Amino acid sequence: MAKHLIISGRVQGVGYRASMIDEARRLGVTGWVRNRRAGTVEAVVDGDPAAVAAIVAWARGGPPGARVGNVEIHETTGTFTGFDWLPTA
Repeated sequence: MAKHLIISGRVQGVGYRASMIDEARRLGVTGWVRNRRAGTVEAVVDGDPAAVAAIVAWARGGPPGARVGNVEIHETTGTFTGFDWLPTA
């Protein structure tokens, strides 16, 4: 079960990506995360439904210092072997 997330708010410069990687790996979720030039964070998360729901719930709050305004969630597909940090797009 894969989801494409666009996270907006104060989510850059607060450790959001590194914290999401730690949380995804803890939950056994695969996929990737990256900053977007527009100031958002984008991620694709894949795994069993409970783990994906848990990382989406985490994304709505993020790490300390983040102020998440919105999380857009879209269905997607993909097969991943780990959880990666991609370059800014």
